[in-house]
Amino acid sequence: MAERDIKPWLKSALELGPPLLFFVAYMRFRDVTWEIGGTEYDGFILVTAAFVPLLLASIAALWVLTRKISRIQVFTAVLVVVFGALTIWFNDERFFKMKTTLVYGFFAVVLGIGLLRGQSWLQFVMGDLLPMRDEGWMILTKRLAGAFALMGLANEIVWRTQSTEFWVTFETFGLPAFLFVVFMTQARLIERFSLSDEEPGEGDAG
Repeated sequence: MAERDIKPWLKSALELGPPLLFFVAYMRFRDVTWEIGGTEYDGFILVTAAFVPLLLASIAALWVLTRKISRIQVFTAVLVVVFGALTIWFNDERFFKMKTTLVYGFFAVVLGIGLLRGQSWLQFVMGDLLPMRDEGWMILTKRLAGAFALMGLANEIVWRTQSTEFWVTFETFGLPAFLFVVFMTQARLIERFSLSDEEPGEGDAG
């Protein structure tokens, strides 16, 4: 099925909207407690319960509009559903906080396994979007694997030592900002190993 193009602002809204709404909703209901079925739930638990279907709806909308969703989005959605359900079932916010550690830890491990095999699995995912020589992909993969490992470790430290309010802010803005900076600082590397339109990729004929 052919992939469809949509307006960049709509794609960004569908991808970034759910976590931003989670942040706004938590800040609004963080001090509120509801009793449901004889059990008290604080604002974090109920906002999590609303976030899970919202995220799934945004991914479904992306699929309907573009006919494509990434493996990363699918993996993240599965973890959100699983750990969101555990958070609600056990009425324990720690499960949802652990999810972020597992997401970034998984990315670091997967990229690391590829590197041990002498391969850049990042290139497999992003090669069509970023034409670059194999040597450049290996360097970029090493750097991103390290960044993901650092992000997972940082999340683990923050949720265990800081308040829930601090963690929500850190996850919503701090971690994405750090990843953005990491990508921006790779501009010279990408330029150095970039393939020109006339230059065939490694392994191509010509």
